[in-house]
Amino acid sequence: MASVAADDAQVPGNDARRHDADVGAWLAVAAGTLGAMMATLDISIVNSALPTIQGGIGATGTEATWVATSYLVAEIVIIPLAAWFEKVLGLRRFLLIAAILFTLFSVVCGTANDLTTMIVGRAGQGFTGGAMIPTAMTIIATRLPPHQQPIGTSAFGVTAILGPVIGPILGGWLTEAYSWHYAFLINVPVCVLLVVLLLVGLPKGRTRLQLIGEADWLGLVGLALFLGCLTVVLEEGNREQWFDSTLIIWLSLVSALGLAMLLAGQFLAREPIIRLKLILDRQFGSVMIMGVMVGMVIYGTAFIIPQFLAAIADYNALQAGKIVAISGIPSLILMFLTPLLMRLFDIRVAVAAGLLILSLSCFVDTSLTAQAAGESFVESQIMRGTGTVLAFMFLNQAAISSVPVRFAGDASGLFNTARNLGGSLALAGIATVQEQRMWLHTRRIEETLQANAIGVQDYLADTARTLGGEGAALRSLAGQIQREALVMTYNDMFWLLFVGIIVVVPLALLLRPLPPGISSGVAH
Repeated sequence: MASVAADDAQVPGNDARRHDADVGAWLAVAAGTLGAMMATLDISIVNSALPTIQGGIGATGTEATWVATSYLVAEIVIIPLAAWFEKVLGLRRFLLIAAILFTLFSVVCGTANDLTTMIVGRAGQGFTGGAMIPTAMTIIATRLPPHQQPIGTSAFGVTAILGPVIGPILGGWLTEAYSWHYAFLINVPVCVLLVVLLLVGLPKGRTRLQLIGEADWLGLVGLALFLGCLTVVLEEGNREQWFDSTLIIWLSLVSALGLAMLLAGQFLAREPIIRLKLILDRQFGSVMIMGVMVGMVIYGTAFIIPQFLAAIADYNALQAGKIVAISGIPSLILMFLTPLLMRLFDIRVAVAAGLLILSLSCFVDTSLTAQAAGESFVESQIMRGTGTVLAFMFLNQAAISSVPVRFAGDASGLFNTARNLGGSLALAGIATVQEQRMWLHTRRIEETLQANAIGVQDYLADTARTLGGEGAALRSLAGQIQREALVMTYNDMFWLLFVGIIVVVPLALLLRPLPPGISSGVAH
């Protein structure tokens, strides 16, 4: 039935759409979404615990960033390759291997005592966890009939959205209540449940090991080099002063070489490792671009808000994580309404509305002050969660509906890569903007404060009497200048996100309506 439903996904009006998925299919969907949840959760679960982990493994601040970077690099490499591994090993076998290895690598991270062991474990987590993200969408496209796909899509969308949101708060709570080790060891019981669901929900598939010899190795190696090196450049570029660093120059050259190899494989290989020509489709290309922007907002705001609250409002990791988690509330509410929304609303209207709400949420945060605290983000976080759900859920469905079902794995890999690449672009942009705009705003504020101005002299005199010295007064003034400049810098970041989303909103008009079996079949 799975294959019939999959094929019928591309044939609106076929009688097969009236048949519902069986229990096994829903268990498979549950397994896929659970695996995707773990993979997305582990991207950010270490963020709040990173200072503690740094001390536990004896790493410097710069070295500790590789705890997060190694995961992202490995994950973004495997995501577009998952469709090929699925063909070679079969979906069930591939996911079982990924889940078991993810568990083992989680144990390696949870018991690590040095930086090398931690990086190996995190890279292994990223490589095996990343495999479970696109396969979740593949399961939805191939195991569910068209009229029930929105239910699976909403479940997957919630996990993809909630993972980065609740990761910091869960990591902070586990670290403070127990130990940072449990931020990794918590995966063990979840993976046991995942393996059971996979064994029960997915049918056995045959291996096609002959594909290894026929593989597009030029494209495979090129894809790994291109995405792997590009991610490192984006993550570490600002810290290494971009092209002033020999390392960044070499990584950029290797990334360019990888891209050339990947493109060559598109023409030379009988079966390319991933079908980049899907991007040339009007709808899928638009989905990719909007996916990058949504990824920038999801990961960018999840990084900016805790940083702001820590620096300006003196929040700890757990307090900041609770504010970030507010955006997950609309996700939980709208999860149950998404299938109905797909029946009632044109996809172009829904995606455009979601993007506009996202842009408004960022615009609201462009007027932050030095007195801002957690409550200043409540309204924007609720809007952000609502906009993300609308945009992301419908873009998910558009991605798997815009290509033939046999290319669902490729489409899923490309779309999820776009989202993660958007996250890397956001983090790279944030670091660069923060450094440059902080300097600019500091100089501008200093220019307005003339040393001989009466107001400045009175302020310094009053502060000196309060703090007990002229030196203390000058340090206090410098601290206030830095504080105001930092607030203005964060406002600039939200402004850039606002503009970026507005720019891609017109792309929603290029989307085609969902097939009738998806948009109206929910009523059956």
